[in-house]
Amino acid sequence: MPPPSSKLKRDSGRQIDNGVDTSKPTAVFQPKEGRAYTLSVALPGSIIANAQSHELKTSLAGQIARALAVFCVDEVVIFDDGQGKQQKNGYASHQQYDSGEGSYTGYSDPNRFLMHLLSYLETPPHLRKHLFPMHPDLRTAGALPSLDMPHHLRAYEWCQYREGVTIGAGASNGGAHVEEKGKKSKKRKTSINPSPETTLVDAGFSQKITVPANIPPNTRLTLKFPNASAPADLQSFEAVAEAVAPSSPREEAGYYWGYTVRSASSLSTIFTESPYDGGYDITIGTSERGSLLASLASPPPAVSGFRHMLVVFGGVAGLEVAAKADENLAAIGVSRPEELFDLWINLVEGQGSRTIRTEEAVWLGLMGLREMIIGQKKG
Repeated sequence: MPPPSSKLKRDSGRQIDNGVDTSKPTAVFQPKEGRAYTLSVALPGSIIANAQSHELKTSLAGQIARALAVFCVDEVVIFDDGQGKQQKNGYASHQQYDSGEGSYTGYSDPNRFLMHLLSYLETPPHLRKHLFPMHPDLRTAGALPSLDMPHHLRAYEWCQYREGVTIGAGASNGGAHVEEKGKKSKKRKTSINPSPETTLVDAGFSQKITVPANIPPNTRLTLKFPNASAPADLQSFEAVAEAVAPSSPREEAGYYWGYTVRSASSLSTIFTESPYDGGYDITIGTSERGSLLASLASPPPAVSGFRHMLVVFGGVAGLEVAAKADENLAAIGVSRPEELFDLWINLVEGQGSRTIRTEEAVWLGLMGLREMIIGQKKG
Protein backbone atom coordinates (compact mmCIF):
# COMPACT_ATOMS: atom_id res chain seq x y z
CA MET A 1 0.00 0.00 0.00
CA PRO A 2 1.54 3.33 -1.04
CA PRO A 3 2.14 5.90 1.67
CA PRO A 4 -0.62 8.52 2.17
CA SER A 5 1.61 11.27 0.80
CA SER A 6 1.82 9.67 -2.66
CA LYS A 7 -1.98 9.30 -2.78
CA LEU A 8 -2.34 12.99 -1.94
CA LYS A 9 0.01 13.87 -4.78
CA ARG A 10 -2.05 11.84 -7.26
CA ASP A 11 -5.32 13.34 -6.03
CA SER A 12 -4.02 16.89 -6.14
CA GLY A 13 -4.11 16.91 -9.92
CA ARG A 14 -7.68 15.62 -10.10
CA GLN A 15 -10.37 18.20 -10.85
CA ILE A 16 -13.47 17.86 -8.69
CA ASP A 17 -16.58 19.07 -10.48
CA ASN A 18 -18.87 20.22 -7.70
CA GLY A 19 -20.13 23.39 -9.34
CA VAL A 20 -17.77 25.66 -7.40
CA ASP A 21 -15.03 27.63 -9.16
CA THR A 22 -11.96 27.28 -6.98
CA SER A 23 -9.52 28.54 -9.59
CA LYS A 24 -9.28 31.88 -7.78
CA PRO A 25 -8.85 32.28 -4.02
CA THR A 26 -11.03 35.38 -3.79
CA ALA A 27 -14.79 35.74 -3.55
CA VAL A 28 -16.71 37.81 -6.09
CA PHE A 29 -19.19 40.34 -4.74
CA GLN A 30 -22.59 39.44 -6.21
CA PRO A 31 -25.37 41.80 -5.09
CA LYS A 32 -28.98 40.75 -5.28
CA GLU A 33 -30.78 44.06 -4.80
CA GLY A 34 -30.17 47.73 -4.12
CA ARG A 35 -29.12 48.93 -0.68
CA ALA A 36 -30.46 52.17 0.77
CA TYR A 37 -28.76 52.24 4.18
CA THR A 38 -25.19 53.36 4.85
CA LEU A 39 -22.55 52.50 7.42
CA SER A 40 -20.13 55.19 8.62
CA VAL A 41 -17.09 54.89 10.87
CA ALA A 42 -15.28 57.71 12.69
CA LEU A 43 -11.87 57.49 14.33
CA PRO A 44 -9.16 59.97 15.36
CA GLY A 45 -6.06 60.64 13.30
CA SER A 46 -4.06 60.77 16.52
CA ILE A 47 -3.59 57.00 16.31
CA ILE A 48 -1.04 57.75 13.57
CA ALA A 49 0.89 59.98 15.96
CA ASN A 50 1.17 57.04 18.35
CA ALA A 51 3.04 54.97 15.73
CA GLN A 52 6.78 55.58 15.98
CA SER A 53 7.99 55.15 12.39
CA HIS A 54 6.78 55.78 8.86
CA GLU A 55 6.48 52.04 8.22
CA LEU A 56 4.31 51.55 11.30
CA LYS A 57 2.14 54.54 10.41
CA THR A 58 1.60 53.20 6.90
CA SER A 59 0.86 49.68 8.16
CA LEU A 60 -1.68 51.06 10.64
CA ALA A 61 -3.51 52.91 7.86
CA GLY A 62 -3.53 49.70 5.82
CA GLN A 63 -5.10 47.72 8.68
CA ILE A 64 -7.85 50.32 9.04
CA ALA A 65 -8.50 50.35 5.28
CA ARG A 66 -8.76 46.56 5.17
CA ALA A 67 -11.40 46.59 7.93
CA LEU A 68 -13.41 49.29 6.13
CA ALA A 69 -13.38 47.26 2.92
CA VAL A 70 -14.15 43.87 4.45
CA PHE A 71 -17.19 45.18 6.35
CA CYS A 72 -18.51 47.39 3.52
CA VAL A 73 -18.14 50.75 5.25
CA ASP A 74 -19.50 53.58 3.10
CA GLU A 75 -17.96 56.59 4.88
CA VAL A 76 -14.96 57.10 7.15
CA VAL A 77 -14.54 60.29 9.18
CA ILE A 78 -11.12 61.24 10.54
CA PHE A 79 -11.63 63.58 13.48
CA ASP A 80 -9.30 65.61 15.66
CA ASP A 81 -9.45 64.48 19.29
CA GLY A 82 -6.85 67.02 20.43
CA GLN A 83 -4.18 64.35 20.95
CA GLY A 84 -2.39 64.37 17.61
CA LYS A 85 -0.04 67.27 18.17
CA GLN A 86 3.13 67.72 16.13
CA GLN A 87 5.86 65.23 16.88
CA LYS A 88 9.35 66.53 16.32
CA ASN A 89 11.33 63.48 17.23
CA GLY A 90 14.55 64.11 15.41
CA TYR A 91 13.72 62.38 12.12
CA ALA A 92 16.03 64.42 9.89
CA SER A 93 15.45 62.10 6.93
CA HIS A 94 12.11 63.74 6.15
CA GLN A 95 13.43 66.53 3.97
CA GLN A 96 10.04 68.22 3.51
CA TYR A 97 8.97 67.90 7.13
CA ASP A 98 6.65 70.90 7.37
CA SER A 99 6.82 72.80 4.12
CA GLY A 100 3.86 73.06 1.79
CA GLU A 101 1.58 70.67 -0.07
CA GLY A 102 4.33 68.19 -0.89
CA SER A 103 5.50 67.75 2.68
CA TYR A 104 5.49 64.56 4.71
CA THR A 105 2.59 64.70 7.16
CA GLY A 106 3.08 61.56 9.23
CA TYR A 107 4.49 63.63 12.10
CA SER A 108 3.28 67.16 11.43
CA ASP A 109 -0.37 66.35 10.61
CA PRO A 110 -1.42 62.76 11.46
CA ASN A 111 -5.07 63.44 10.56
CA ARG A 112 -4.11 64.42 7.05
CA PHE A 113 -1.68 61.51 6.73
CA LEU A 114 -4.39 58.98 7.57
CA MET A 115 -6.88 60.60 5.19
CA HIS A 116 -4.27 60.61 2.42
CA LEU A 117 -3.49 56.90 2.82
CA LEU A 118 -7.13 55.84 3.13
CA SER A 119 -8.12 57.84 0.03
CA TYR A 120 -5.23 56.38 -1.95
CA LEU A 121 -6.06 52.79 -1.00
CA GLU A 122 -9.77 53.20 -1.80
CA THR A 123 -9.02 54.51 -5.31
CA PRO A 124 -8.94 51.85 -8.06
CA PRO A 125 -5.30 51.17 -9.02
CA HIS A 126 -5.70 52.27 -12.64
CA LEU A 127 -6.81 55.75 -11.50
CA ARG A 128 -4.07 56.44 -8.96
CA LYS A 129 -1.52 57.69 -11.49
CA HIS A 130 -3.98 60.43 -12.51
CA LEU A 131 -5.24 61.42 -9.06
CA PHE A 132 -2.27 60.93 -6.75
CA PRO A 133 1.04 62.54 -7.69
CA MET A 134 4.18 61.21 -6.03
CA HIS A 135 4.22 62.20 -2.37
CA PRO A 136 6.35 61.32 0.68
CA ASP A 137 3.25 60.06 2.51
CA LEU A 138 2.76 57.35 -0.13
CA ARG A 139 6.32 56.15 -0.59
CA THR A 140 5.65 52.69 0.91
CA ALA A 141 1.88 52.49 0.32
CA GLY A 142 2.43 50.15 -2.62
CA ALA A 143 3.55 47.44 -0.20
CA LEU A 144 0.21 47.39 1.63
CA PRO A 145 -2.29 44.59 1.01
CA SER A 146 -4.77 45.38 -1.75
CA LEU A 147 -8.34 46.21 -0.75
CA ASP A 148 -9.61 44.48 -3.91
CA MET A 149 -13.10 45.98 -3.65
CA PRO A 150 -15.83 45.47 -6.26
CA HIS A 151 -14.95 48.73 -8.04
CA HIS A 152 -11.28 47.72 -8.32
CA LEU A 153 -11.94 46.08 -11.67
CA ARG A 154 -9.32 44.60 -13.98
CA ALA A 155 -9.25 45.44 -17.69
CA TYR A 156 -10.76 42.02 -18.53
CA GLU A 157 -13.58 42.25 -15.95
CA TRP A 158 -17.00 43.71 -16.68
CA CYS A 159 -19.50 45.51 -14.50
CA GLN A 160 -22.26 47.86 -15.58
CA TYR A 161 -20.71 50.44 -13.24
CA ARG A 162 -17.08 51.48 -13.32
CA GLU A 163 -14.82 54.19 -11.94
CA GLY A 164 -12.92 56.45 -14.31
CA VAL A 165 -11.04 59.73 -14.54
CA THR A 166 -11.55 62.40 -17.19
CA ILE A 167 -8.62 63.07 -19.51
CA GLY A 168 -9.97 65.61 -22.00
CA ALA A 169 -12.68 66.51 -24.51
CA GLY A 170 -14.25 63.76 -26.60
CA ALA A 171 -14.74 63.44 -30.36
CA SER A 172 -16.75 65.95 -32.35
CA ASN A 173 -17.48 63.49 -35.15
CA GLY A 174 -19.35 60.92 -33.13
CA GLY A 175 -16.33 58.95 -31.98
CA ALA A 176 -14.02 58.87 -35.01
CA HIS A 177 -10.41 58.48 -33.98
CA VAL A 178 -6.93 59.10 -35.27
CA GLU A 179 -4.84 56.00 -35.82
CA GLU A 180 -2.55 54.91 -33.02
CA LYS A 181 -0.58 51.72 -32.96
CA GLY A 182 0.96 50.15 -29.88
CA LYS A 183 3.41 47.30 -29.74
CA LYS A 184 0.86 44.68 -28.76
CA SER A 185 -2.44 46.41 -29.38
CA LYS A 186 -4.61 46.66 -32.42
CA LYS A 187 -4.85 49.89 -34.33
CA ARG A 188 -7.35 52.18 -32.78
CA LYS A 189 -8.36 55.73 -33.52
CA THR A 190 -8.34 58.78 -31.35
CA SER A 191 -10.04 62.04 -32.15
CA ILE A 192 -8.20 65.08 -33.46
CA ASN A 193 -11.28 67.30 -33.24
CA PRO A 194 -12.24 67.54 -29.57
CA SER A 195 -15.85 68.35 -28.80
CA PRO A 196 -16.89 70.50 -25.83
CA GLU A 197 -20.09 68.44 -25.52
CA THR A 198 -18.33 65.17 -24.65
CA THR A 199 -15.50 64.04 -22.41
CA LEU A 200 -13.04 61.16 -22.70
CA VAL A 201 -12.63 59.01 -19.60
CA ASP A 202 -9.92 56.51 -18.69
CA ALA A 203 -11.77 53.60 -17.08
CA GLY A 204 -9.03 50.99 -17.26
CA PHE A 205 -9.93 49.61 -20.69
CA SER A 206 -7.63 49.67 -23.72
CA GLN A 207 -9.96 52.28 -25.22
CA LYS A 208 -11.26 55.47 -23.68
CA ILE A 209 -14.92 55.91 -22.71
CA THR A 210 -16.98 58.79 -24.05
CA VAL A 211 -19.31 60.61 -21.64
CA PRO A 212 -21.91 63.03 -23.11
CA ALA A 213 -21.01 65.92 -20.81
CA ASN A 214 -18.33 68.58 -20.47
CA ILE A 215 -16.32 67.69 -17.36
CA PRO A 216 -12.94 69.16 -16.32
CA PRO A 217 -9.85 66.95 -16.64
CA ASN A 218 -8.63 64.79 -13.73
CA THR A 219 -12.14 64.45 -12.31
CA ARG A 220 -13.04 61.07 -10.86
CA LEU A 221 -16.38 59.75 -12.15
CA THR A 222 -18.69 56.83 -11.56
CA LEU A 223 -19.81 55.51 -14.93
CA LYS A 224 -22.86 53.46 -15.86
CA PHE A 225 -22.93 51.57 -19.15
CA PRO A 226 -26.20 50.99 -21.05
CA ASN A 227 -26.09 47.19 -20.69
CA ALA A 228 -25.50 45.06 -17.61
CA SER A 229 -24.20 42.13 -19.66
CA ALA A 230 -20.62 42.18 -20.89
CA PRO A 231 -19.94 42.97 -24.55
CA ALA A 232 -18.56 40.22 -26.75
CA ASP A 233 -15.16 41.91 -27.00
CA LEU A 234 -13.91 44.18 -24.21
CA GLN A 235 -11.14 45.39 -26.51
CA SER A 236 -13.63 46.82 -28.99
CA PHE A 237 -17.15 47.85 -28.00
CA GLU A 238 -19.38 50.93 -28.07
CA ALA A 239 -17.48 52.87 -25.43
CA VAL A 240 -20.19 55.26 -24.30
CA ALA A 241 -21.42 55.63 -20.72
CA GLU A 242 -23.17 58.16 -18.51
CA ALA A 243 -21.80 59.75 -15.36
CA VAL A 244 -23.90 58.89 -12.31
CA ALA A 245 -23.77 59.63 -8.59
CA PRO A 246 -21.15 57.61 -6.65
CA SER A 247 -24.00 56.16 -4.59
CA SER A 248 -25.81 54.75 -7.65
CA PRO A 249 -24.07 51.34 -7.72
CA ARG A 250 -25.09 50.79 -4.09
CA GLU A 251 -28.61 52.19 -4.29
CA GLU A 252 -29.58 50.76 -7.68
CA ALA A 253 -27.76 47.42 -7.80
CA GLY A 254 -26.48 46.77 -4.27
CA TYR A 255 -22.77 46.88 -5.05
CA TYR A 256 -20.38 47.88 -2.32
CA TRP A 257 -18.60 50.76 -4.02
CA GLY A 258 -15.89 51.80 -1.59
CA TYR A 259 -15.86 54.50 1.05
CA THR A 260 -15.68 58.28 1.08
CA VAL A 261 -13.23 60.05 3.38
CA ARG A 262 -13.94 63.31 5.17
CA SER A 263 -12.38 65.21 8.06
CA ALA A 264 -13.94 66.62 11.22
CA SER A 265 -12.25 69.28 13.34
CA SER A 266 -13.69 67.86 16.57
CA LEU A 267 -15.87 65.11 17.99
CA SER A 268 -19.04 67.21 17.68
CA THR A 269 -18.50 68.12 14.02
CA ILE A 270 -18.72 64.45 13.11
CA PHE A 271 -22.45 64.88 13.69
CA THR A 272 -23.04 68.50 12.64
CA GLU A 273 -21.28 68.10 9.28
CA SER A 274 -22.92 64.84 8.25
CA PRO A 275 -23.41 64.63 4.47
CA TYR A 276 -26.78 62.90 4.87
CA ASP A 277 -30.09 64.75 5.06
CA GLY A 278 -31.25 64.54 8.65
CA GLY A 279 -27.85 63.27 9.80
CA TYR A 280 -27.25 59.84 11.31
CA ASP A 281 -30.33 58.15 12.73
CA ILE A 282 -28.40 55.69 14.90
CA THR A 283 -25.06 56.51 16.53
CA ILE A 284 -22.83 54.15 18.50
CA GLY A 285 -19.93 55.16 20.70
CA THR A 286 -17.35 52.68 21.96
CA SER A 287 -15.80 52.58 25.43
CA GLU A 288 -14.71 50.01 28.00
CA ARG A 289 -17.22 51.69 30.32
CA GLY A 290 -20.16 51.05 28.00
CA SER A 291 -22.84 48.35 27.92
CA LEU A 292 -21.91 44.96 26.57
CA LEU A 293 -22.04 44.55 22.81
CA ALA A 294 -24.08 41.38 23.19
CA SER A 295 -26.87 43.38 24.83
CA LEU A 296 -27.69 45.03 21.50
CA ALA A 297 -29.03 41.73 20.16
CA SER A 298 -31.45 41.22 23.06
CA PRO A 299 -35.10 41.65 22.07
CA PRO A 300 -36.22 44.14 21.12
CA PRO A 301 -33.08 44.66 19.00
CA ALA A 302 -31.37 48.00 19.60
CA VAL A 303 -30.21 48.23 15.99
CA SER A 304 -33.06 48.10 13.47
CA GLY A 305 -34.76 50.22 10.87
CA PHE A 306 -31.90 52.67 10.40
CA ARG A 307 -30.92 54.61 7.28
CA HIS A 308 -27.50 55.92 8.29
CA MET A 309 -25.51 54.23 11.05
CA LEU A 310 -22.43 55.85 12.62
CA VAL A 311 -19.90 53.97 14.78
CA VAL A 312 -17.27 56.12 16.54
CA PHE A 313 -14.02 54.75 17.93
CA GLY A 314 -11.71 56.57 20.30
CA GLY A 315 -7.95 56.91 20.22
CA VAL A 316 -5.33 55.97 22.78
CA ALA A 317 -7.02 58.09 25.48
CA GLY A 318 -10.59 57.20 24.49
CA LEU A 319 -13.62 59.26 23.49
CA GLU A 320 -13.77 60.81 26.97
CA VAL A 321 -10.64 62.87 26.25
CA ALA A 322 -11.96 63.83 22.81
CA ALA A 323 -15.14 65.19 24.42
CA LYS A 324 -13.17 67.26 26.93
CA ALA A 325 -11.07 68.77 24.15
CA ASP A 326 -14.16 69.80 22.14
CA GLU A 327 -14.92 73.51 22.67
CA ASN A 328 -18.33 73.18 21.03
CA LEU A 329 -19.40 70.56 23.56
CA ALA A 330 -18.03 72.62 26.43
CA ALA A 331 -20.08 75.61 25.27
CA ILE A 332 -23.34 73.64 25.57
CA GLY A 333 -22.37 71.93 28.82
CA VAL A 334 -21.68 68.43 27.49
CA SER A 335 -18.74 66.76 29.22
CA ARG A 336 -19.67 63.08 29.03
CA PRO A 337 -19.34 61.57 25.52
CA GLU A 338 -22.09 58.98 26.10
CA GLU A 339 -24.59 61.86 25.97
CA LEU A 340 -23.82 62.21 22.25
CA PHE A 341 -24.74 58.66 21.26
CA ASP A 342 -27.82 56.51 21.02
CA LEU A 343 -25.78 53.51 22.18
CA TRP A 344 -22.63 53.37 24.32
CA ILE A 345 -21.01 49.95 24.09
CA ASN A 346 -18.08 47.96 25.38
CA LEU A 347 -16.68 45.79 22.59
CA VAL A 348 -14.91 43.18 24.73
CA GLU A 349 -16.10 42.01 28.12
CA GLY A 350 -13.30 41.15 30.55
CA GLN A 351 -10.50 42.02 28.16
CA GLY A 352 -7.15 40.47 29.02
CA SER A 353 -5.09 43.41 27.83
CA ARG A 354 -5.17 46.76 29.59
CA THR A 355 -6.02 48.49 26.34
CA ILE A 356 -7.55 47.62 22.98
CA ARG A 357 -5.88 49.46 20.13
CA THR A 358 -8.09 51.46 17.78
CA GLU A 359 -7.24 49.34 14.75
CA GLU A 360 -8.25 46.26 16.78
CA ALA A 361 -11.43 47.94 18.01
CA VAL A 362 -12.51 48.70 14.44
CA TRP A 363 -12.31 45.01 13.51
CA LEU A 364 -13.97 43.88 16.74
CA GLY A 365 -16.76 46.46 16.56
CA LEU A 366 -17.67 45.93 12.92
CA MET A 367 -17.57 42.17 13.35
CA GLY A 368 -19.80 42.38 16.42
CA LEU A 369 -22.34 44.55 14.60
CA ARG A 370 -22.24 42.55 11.39
CA GLU A 371 -25.22 40.28 12.10
CA MET A 372 -27.41 43.23 13.10
CA ILE A 373 -26.45 45.13 9.95
CA ILE A 374 -27.11 42.11 7.72
CA GLY A 375 -30.45 41.68 9.50
CA GLN A 376 -31.27 45.27 8.57
CA LYS A 377 -30.66 44.43 4.90
CA LYS A 378 -32.82 41.33 5.03
CA GLY A 379 -35.55 43.18 6.86
